[in-house]
Amino acid sequence: MKLTQKQKLFADEYIKSGNAMQSAIKAGYSEKYAKSSSAKMLENVGIKSYIDTKMAEIESHKIADAKEAMQAITAIARGETTETQTQINPLSGKWEKIEVPAALKVRLSAWKEIIKRYPLADEFSKAQLRKMIADARISEVRAKNLEDNGADVEEALDRLLTRLDKEEDKNEHGRTC
Repeated sequence: MKLTQKQKLFADEYIKSGNAMQSAIKAGYSEKYAKSSSAKMLENVGIKSYIDTKMAEIESHKIADAKEAMQAITAIARGETTETQTQINPLSGKWEKIEVPAALKVRLSAWKEIIKRYPLADEFSKAQLRKMIADARISEVRAKNLEDNGADVEEALDRLLTRLDKEEDKNEHGRTC
């Protein structure tokens, strides 16, 4: 449903203020009409849909995307982002606020976050990945060997128990005769 210019202006004003009556007046409706019909205007399917769509757009802009997050982390890592600290001015003895770059610990943490996202960016990371893959393969082989060896031990134990049973039977049979 297409909105009139007044309806669109009403919706935009309502998004800003949340006050239907004031929004209707600012959109150019008479005060009398605004008092009696502004609440009904919010029930209009076209206006409601327009408001919902605009609100969703506004909300999506509040959420940082991956690029924005990486830009912020990079700014911290490079020391471009500052934080406010308070300290006593040695000359005046008064507290004052100063802007300082992020602490080294915070900057190193930011660099680690960046590197996590680019794991194969350098030779050291590639070597670490190859080592992890090799360790995983070795662990798999060891687990397989343990399973196989465990099966061999179980078979040997069964054979031993069978022999013991046979020996026991012979001994019992020899005593009774």
